[in-house]
Amino acid sequence: MTLVAKDSIHHKMRQLPPEAQYEVADYVEFLLYKYGMNMPQQKPHPYAGCMKGTVVWMSDDFNEPLDDFKEYM
Repeated sequence: MTLVAKDSIHHKMRQLPPEAQYEVADYVEFLLYKYGMNMPQQKPHPYAGCMKGTVVWMSDDFNEPLDDFKEYM
């Protein structure tokens, strides 16, 4: 089997109508996924302490009960 030059594929794809170009792009994405060449990047999972140092300021009365809930206490 002979590989086709990239320029040839690109030239042929540009001759297609836009709808067909989208289909070709989708098929290429499918093939890349199928052969494991386009695996989506996974975000690292949060871990304990990963947000340390991100809170710059917090009110002194942060842990005090809110005035709106005084009647329930």
